[in-house]
Amino acid sequence: MKALVLAGGTGSRLRPLTHTRSKQLLPVAGKPILFHALEAVAEACSEAVILVGDTEAEIRAACTDPPLPVSFVRQSAPLGLAHAVLTAEEKLADEPFLMFLGDNLLKASVRPFVERFQAEGPDAMVLLTRVPDPQRFGVVVRDPAGRVVRLVEKPAVPPSDMALVGIYLFGPSIFEAARAISPSGRGELEITDAIQHLVDTGRRVEAEEVVGWWKDTGKPEDLLEANRLVLADQEPSVHISPEAEVIDSELIGPVRIRAGCRVVNSTVGPDVALSQGVVIADARLSDAIVMEDTRISGVSLSGCLIGRGAVVERGAASVVIGDSCRVVMP
Repeated sequence: MKALVLAGGTGSRLRPLTHTRSKQLLPVAGKPILFHALEAVAEACSEAVILVGDTEAEIRAACTDPPLPVSFVRQSAPLGLAHAVLTAEEKLADEPFLMFLGDNLLKASVRPFVERFQAEGPDAMVLLTRVPDPQRFGVVVRDPAGRVVRLVEKPAVPPSDMALVGIYLFGPSIFEAARAISPSGRGELEITDAIQHLVDTGRRVEAEEVVGWWKDTGKPEDLLEANRLVLADQEPSVHISPEAEVIDSELIGPVRIRAGCRVVNSTVGPDVALSQGVVIADARLSDAIVMEDTRISGVSLSGCLIGRGAVVERGAASVVIGDSCRVVMP
């Protein structure tokens, strides 16, 4: 089975970081989100088709050593998930496929869901989880037998608390359904509308509730929570690259320190992931994602998402803040 991995979104809720980097390449636990997705689909699929948009060149350049064979298809504009399915139709060769949103993280393996789909042969299978804020998601209503009877995209008054987690299994009938629907009020071909079309035309749509955590990394606070979740599952609790240097410092796991980092006279952790080339000196850092080649000195920080090449240091009381930034002062 092939996988369709979506990596074409603009990441507007993650600006300013996504002004200069694809949102799917932002790191969680020291690894780009997209790589987490590719490793997940590699457990059950033989090949991945990566759907890209304006950041195509950056994503292609990052995928030099993927965990399974990959190819790429370009979506002309972000016109909805059903439009993404139609864009990739030729690459998917009219066969069943797994669709995985490239900014989603899932604790559970997708392999059992793929195996059930292949064994039972429904027209579609959606993965669900209970959420406290279903108005942010596509929401599903099931009948007493567990089959899907209704889907609503981001409803103002949610009919249930069961949300789509951004991982789907489809048979070839999804292409016909995607062609049969019209754009929504926001101008997109919604995958919820396409699946509803399958239901309304008598097709069989099954649902499975995921076990364990799931995270949509669409906002800064989501990235930090995903970082905490992934780090908590990793062993050892404190992982230091052999090419990193830690001097006179305390590390409180979970912590992940990549190659080229230097930590001096500092306390780092818990829930910290340092990308390559980060320097921490005379500082205290917890609950943070710090991207490549950043320098932090003389400060105490917690709950931080810090971009590439940044400098955070103690100094005179002057502040320079770039375009589209958000600053929250204690």
